[in-house]
Amino acid sequence: MPSQNDNGGRGGPWGSGARPDSDLEDLIRQGQGRLKQIMPSGNPRGVIVLAVLALAGLGVWTAYYTVPSDSVAVVQRFGKYLKDVPPGLHFKLPLGIDAATIVPVKRQLKQEFGFATPGASDPYQSPRDATRETQMVTGDLNAALVEWVVQYRISDPVKFLFEVREPSETLRNVSESVMREVVGDRTVDEVITIGRQEIESEALTKMQALSTKYAMGISIDQVQLKNINPPQPVQESFNEVNQAQQEKEKLINEARRDYNKVIPLAEGEKDQRIREADGYRLKRINEAEGDAARFSTLLAEYTKAPEVTRRRIYIETLQEVMPGIRSKIIVDEQTRGILPLLNLDTQKGEKP
Repeated sequence: MPSQNDNGGRGGPWGSGARPDSDLEDLIRQGQGRLKQIMPSGNPRGVIVLAVLALAGLGVWTAYYTVPSDSVAVVQRFGKYLKDVPPGLHFKLPLGIDAATIVPVKRQLKQEFGFATPGASDPYQSPRDATRETQMVTGDLNAALVEWVVQYRISDPVKFLFEVREPSETLRNVSESVMREVVGDRTVDEVITIGRQEIESEALTKMQALSTKYAMGISIDQVQLKNINPPQPVQESFNEVNQAQQEKEKLINEARRDYNKVIPLAEGEKDQRIREADGYRLKRINEAEGDAARFSTLLAEYTKAPEVTRRRIYIETLQEVMPGIRSKIIVDEQTRGILPLLNLDTQKGEKP
């Protein structure tokens, strides 16, 4: 039998003149030599023992598994569902007899439409065309680019794994379909401005209903709209319209502020004037009634004693009038000669 060295210069071991049987024997002989190096005794039982030990190590390695605290494990035996396993360290039949699938049932998962946050994507989510997802037509036949987020949890891991072939992908299709339906029932102004909360609420209700109908084992927690913009060709014009509307709202708010500042002040001044007029009216009425009562009392006294009453009124009148007169001259009718007037009320340096 020619050796491998005899084939040199003839194009390798499969060159002309070489026999494939001899080369195969050489390879077997080399393998046996390496095995003898590993096991010097050359006993075939050693090979069997080594194989058994390797198989046992592989079995031990595949017999235990750990379930995280936010997950459960769904165990299958020969592909058939067996049981759910709570968090912790567990054991199963090795060598592929039992298979454990970890499902994060306590973790809130998130699907993003139209954008992608680094490190926050759904582990079950497949790559999608973000631009196509955001393009929608509103009820008034206008176009809008809608970005939104769906937050959900896996409520039933068995249904999630076995009832639907691709539950996360199905949820994504359901979410896109529902959002297009809800947006298509509203005008572009409602979608961009005042209708966001209603859209989120209605989309959440419809998504959860379809998720229950399809038995996906998913519970939807929240639907949140993000950026909503018109298509790029009309973006600049739309921004100008928005700025004009914001300026309009600003002027309206300023006018309302001035109105709320001036009108209450005028109302307060009006009420003050009315109260002052009422007070003055009551004052005049009370004074008139007091004067009338006083006159009635004087009349009654005058009727009883006219002279005495007349003299008393005269004296009281002089008591009120005399203090206001600066120069006073009192002349007795019986006096014949009058002395020169000495004005004691005149200040020094003033002419009398």
